[in-house]
Amino acid sequence: MASVFQPGNTAVITGGASGIGRALARRCAARHGMRVLVVDWAVPGTAAEGAQEQEQEQEQGQEAAIAAAVVAPEPNDDDEEPPLPPGSVSAVRADVSKPEDWARVRDRVEREFGGQINLLALNAGVGAASSFGGTGLSAAFRRVFDANVFGVVEGLEALLPLVRARAAAAAAAGAPDDDDYQAALVLTGSKQGITNPPGSPAYNASKAAVKAVAEQLSYELRGLAGVGVHLLVPGWTWTKLAGAGAPGAARPPPGTGPWAPAQVAAFLEERVRARRFWVLCPDYDVSEEVDRKRMLWTADDAVKGRPPLSRWRDEYKDEFAAWMAKDL
Repeated sequence: MASVFQPGNTAVITGGASGIGRALARRCAARHGMRVLVVDWAVPGTAAEGAQEQEQEQEQGQEAAIAAAVVAPEPNDDDEEPPLPPGSVSAVRADVSKPEDWARVRDRVEREFGGQINLLALNAGVGAASSFGGTGLSAAFRRVFDANVFGVVEGLEALLPLVRARAAAAAAAGAPDDDDYQAALVLTGSKQGITNPPGSPAYNASKAAVKAVAEQLSYELRGLAGVGVHLLVPGWTWTKLAGAGAPGAARPPPGTGPWAPAQVAAFLEERVRARRFWVLCPDYDVSEEVDRKRMLWTADDAVKGRPPLSRWRDEYKDEFAAWMAKDL
């Protein structure tokens, strides 16, 4: 049986210049000899990260910088990957919320990969402060939904037809099991999109939407041989969204607190190989059992008629603690 992760296969990864996306790109290229196209706006922390208008020459320079950021090792890398093969990673600079940018991504996939996609990781995401008692609420929702939701939807609209066409062609050709087409579609969600903790309504709502999209996509593609859909739900991970790179931010000691992005990438590969839709990542503070209990409690708010977000309400504090102490 062919695998998604094997030499010569291809990966398209959004948000691939940093964090989990970068770790996944490095793993695909270095460990598996895959050809990787990273889709991102800029290398985080550079002046171009906030720029919206660039001449073509500057655009090409930014794409080269994005690819270089993936290839070059960083002091905090925990991936222990071998050196990446020359030319294994290329990049396209794109705003994932814009269909015209996705048209350029598709063009690159067709030119560089012959239209073949074995791993599509729609991973780009942003956070923004949002509160119903503050200002700029609608602007925060639009910014977050543009990246986190429409970045997924636009990516699927642009590239899913290529995956469908390749799968249909493989089925029509009657390819043997060791040479058939395998593809994985990975959408990055969040535990906040499942348990909905107070304080980040825009981000939580966007990730709840991604979960719904992934579930619908999995059902719709259930009969497409060789193609799997996976919802990546990271735990606490040491990325920019979690404060990595912020002034004065210090990473917790090894073996405590957050996982490294490379650990998430390895866990994702394991679950993709096992054909698991749910990729619920633990971290050093929160086990898989704790996550399951929290999610069951949240689901029971509706079933048992409790007020929403009861886990965080004072009147349910003792009941929730007793629930967490039980064995499932």
